[in-house]
Amino acid sequence: MKPSIALSIEDLSFSYSGKKALDHVGFKICSGECTLLLGPNGAGKSTLFSLITRLYDTREGRIELCGFDIKKQTRSALAKLGVVFQQTTLDMDLSVMQNLRYHTALHGMGRKLAAQRIQQELERLDMYERRNEKIRQLNGGHRRRVEIARALLHKPALLLLDEPTVGLDVPSRLAIVDYVHQLAADEKLAVLWASHLIDEVYPDDHLIVLHKGRIKANGTVDEVLKLTDSTMVKDAFYTLTQGEQA
Repeated sequence: MKPSIALSIEDLSFSYSGKKALDHVGFKICSGECTLLLGPNGAGKSTLFSLITRLYDTREGRIELCGFDIKKQTRSALAKLGVVFQQTTLDMDLSVMQNLRYHTALHGMGRKLAAQRIQQELERLDMYERRNEKIRQLNGGHRRRVEIARALLHKPALLLLDEPTVGLDVPSRLAIVDYVHQLAADEKLAVLWASHLIDEVYPDDHLIVLHKGRIKANGTVDEVLKLTDSTMVKDAFYTLTQGEQA
């Protein structure tokens, strides 16, 4: 069965005060595909995510989520999206369960369905036993797990992750990277993951390199390596961005 297109971006441009942050960006992500978006600081990653989530308005180009135009069919499009932002958006004074119940209420879920979804996602992330703890009692890695659980409660088609492992210790970071990759494979979930860490790229990933608002490479890891005549992703990234740090 041919995978469906979860995210389609066509000819997307965006400027701040006349300075172009994105310049004719376009790519597609299919169900079950984990796409790593790599780029130096200032490449346009945050702008792209702000446009996909409608924090910014799209003026040039087109964004579709599961066939829904994000500008003309905003509610239907965003219903297909789960998001984990770089900065935590959990209420620190509420428990894990209270934070997740609030999210299910926003999506209009009944109490029984909400309880089932919450238990399912927390168990998959080994967090169900900590459901009654306040967020501020958790370490950074466990808070991230709660945010990922929250993003999946409404069964989105696309999971958007904006540098979700920043500041985490190595075991927590690797556990989350592995979990998300496994989730994409098992649940046929499309993932768009912005990262500055090369080791978060897996061999089977779809890789997009963004530099100064333009896509410099878009393909499988092997295709990007071949394009740059490289044997390692870090070398390919260096070549495509002229040595600028991610």
